[in-house]
Amino acid sequence: MDHVLLGNTNLEVSKICFGSLTIGPNQKNLSVKKGARIILDAFDSGINFIDTAKSYGTYPYIKEALKISKRDDIIVASKSYAYTYDDMEKDLHNCLRSLGINEMGIFLLHEQESEHTIRGHGPALEYLINARERGYIQAVGISTHTVRAVKAAAKIPEIDVIHPLINVKGIGIKDGGSGEMLAALKVAHDKGKGIYAMKPYAGGHLIPSAKKALRWVLNQRCIDSVAVGMQSTEEIMANIAWSKNQDVSQELRDRLRASPRILKVSSWCEGCGNCVERCSTGALEIIEGRAVADNERCVLCSYCISECPEFCIKIY
Repeated sequence: MDHVLLGNTNLEVSKICFGSLTIGPNQKNLSVKKGARIILDAFDSGINFIDTAKSYGTYPYIKEALKISKRDDIIVASKSYAYTYDDMEKDLHNCLRSLGINEMGIFLLHEQESEHTIRGHGPALEYLINARERGYIQAVGISTHTVRAVKAAAKIPEIDVIHPLINVKGIGIKDGGSGEMLAALKVAHDKGKGIYAMKPYAGGHLIPSAKKALRWVLNQRCIDSVAVGMQSTEEIMANIAWSKNQDVSQELRDRLRASPRILKVSSWCEGCGNCVERCSTGALEIIEGRAVADNERCVLCSYCISECPEFCIKIY
C-alpha cells in the first residue's frame, strides 16, 4: 500500500483510508470484536489511516484495534458537529478518552456547507487551533459535500485538511458536479491543504464499476487519499487491489457478491419523494414524512441514489 504526505501536514497516510462508518451501529452494526478484527486486517494490509466521527459510534471498534495492534503509525481522523468552543473541547477529549490515545491525527468540523457555516463554527474552530498548538491534535480540517465549503476552507490558513465528497459521477455534491469540485480541490491542494476524499462509490451507486470509480479518484493529483467504507476482509482485499490497478480473482469476486447488501435511507431524509418516483419496483414509499425501503422488493439497481438531493440513500 502506497503512502503519501497529506498536503503540507507531516502526516504520512495510506492512499486508502479505512472508513469506519459502515461497520458501526448506523450501518452493519458488527460486534466490537468482529469490527476490530476487520480494522486489524486493514492495518495488516498496509492501511494506516482510519476515519471516524462522534456520530458514527465506532470509537469502541477503533480503540480495540489500536489496543491489539500496538502500532504507533496509525492516524485517526474524527469529526464533530460542535460549534461552540466548550462543546468542541468536550467532543475532542471524549474522543481521546474513548480511543485510549493522547493525540489525534486530524479533527474536523463535520459537514460544513459554506463560508457562512465555517464562520458560524468559528469558536469550535478556534478551539481546534488551540488544541493543535497544545499537542492534542496534529491537523485541523473540515468535511463537506459542497464546492462552496472547499473554496472557503482553501482561504483559511489555519485549516490543514479538507475531506470532500467526490466521485466520477459527482453524485452527492450539493452545489455542482465532479468538475466543479475538482477545480476547487486543485486550488486548495496547491495551497498546501491535505485532501482525503469520501464516497468514491457514491453510496453504493458505483459498485458495479468499482475499480474504475476508485481509480478515477486516486488518479486525481489533488487528492492524497480516499476514505472507503469497508465491512469485511474481502472488501479490504478488493479495494487495495483496485488501488494498485490490479484485478481481483474470480473467487474474491464471488465472495463479494455473496455478501448480502441492503438499501438504507438515513434519518435526515426530508421525504421529497424523488426516489419513490424513480423506483420501478415499488421498493420505496413515503411513511411519516420520510422514504422507507422494502428490501424484499429492492433489486439494488441504485438509480434512486442519484435522485436524492440530500444523499441519504446508501447501499451497504
